[in-house]
Amino acid sequence: MQQQNVTSSQSKSVSPPMNHGGHELFDVHEVLSCAISVLDQYMMFKQHVQDQELMKLMDKQYQFMAMQYNITVDCFKSGQEPTQKTTTYLIDDVLQPVYGLQPGQPKMPIQSISEINDAGITDSMQGLIKSHAGLLTKAALETTNPVVRRVLAAQVQNFIEMSYELFMYQNKKAYYQVPQLTVADMQHMVQSYAPAANIAAGMSAGQNIH
Repeated sequence: MQQQNVTSSQSKSVSPPMNHGGHELFDVHEVLSCAISVLDQYMMFKQHVQDQELMKLMDKQYQFMAMQYNITVDCFKSGQEPTQKTTTYLIDDVLQPVYGLQPGQPKMPIQSISEINDAGITDSMQGLIKSHAGLLTKAALETTNPVVRRVLAAQVQNFIEMSYELFMYQNKKAYYQVPQLTVADMQHMVQSYAPAANIAAGMSAGQNIH
């Protein structure tokens, strides 16, 4: 019986490059394909950007996403730790959001390339970043290779930071406005929950059962 267990264990062992489950292969393939699409669209947007601050932000995010793409490709192909470590995306200056709505013209689809502007570009960038953050989360949850899973999971927070950095630019320019509830409604929502009681006692009781 002991010999059978050893043989069974050996037959299931795989080399690092093959250490991937079926769902993982499909999901990471989608992550990498979509990452290329995001990078390509950033590159296409550049020729239409007018504000130099937006151009700088776009270049910063492009370089970081390209690095994350390379790290993901590395560990996905090898099944092992990537040669370059994952890093944390840092926002240079965190601004206080501007709340409230300003009147403006209704939005509508553009009719020609000449109508492309920074507001529309940032909307498209924001959509790409948010979509990719969700895709990374889904893929990480389906990934069996521990290294690839950690690399994907680490990127989720970075894409959230990039989205917030982009939001701050949009908010400052009044491209992304933030409505608020009345003070009374806000207080009602904030005060609608209370901490769970007796957490320590409940955990201790659960441990005693086992």
